[in-house]
Amino acid sequence: MNQRSGDFKISEPSKTQGEMEAAICQCISRFEQEFMGRGPKDIHAHLIHDLLLVRLQGVLTSAEQHLVKTLPVDKGRDLLKQVRSQLIEIARPKLEEIIRDITGVNPVSLHHDISTLTGEEIIIFTLIEPPNFREPKRK
Repeated sequence: MNQRSGDFKISEPSKTQGEMEAAICQCISRFEQEFMGRGPKDIHAHLIHDLLLVRLQGVLTSAEQHLVKTLPVDKGRDLLKQVRSQLIEIARPKLEEIIRDITGVNPVSLHHDISTLTGEEIIIFTLIEPPNFREPKRK
C-alpha cells in the first residue's frame, strides 16, 4: 500500500519475455550439467501463453550414446528414454522451482521426451497462467 496516497500499488514485472526465456535457458542448462552430468550444446526456451517449451540439443552423454549404439535399436532407445524419464521425475520439484522463481507462475504439469537419434530433448511446462512480463524498451 502506498503510504502517501493510500492506493494499492501493483508491482510492475521486472523481466521482459526474452529475459525470462534467457534466464530459463541458463538455469536449465546449469541444472542439466549438475544433475545429468552434461549440459546441452544448445538450448532455447519459448514462452507461448501458458506453455513453456524448452528445447535442448546435444544432451546425450558418451555413455548414453554408447548404450544406444551397442544394444539392439529398440532396447537401447527404450532403456535410455526410461532412465531419462525417471531422472526428470526425480528432479521435477527442482525444475518446477526454477520455473516458478523465474516466471512467478506455478507449473501445473511437465512433459518430457528425448530423441536417441538426434540427442535432442524437449521439456514442456504447462503453467497455471501466462507469466506477467514487461514490454522491452524501445530504442
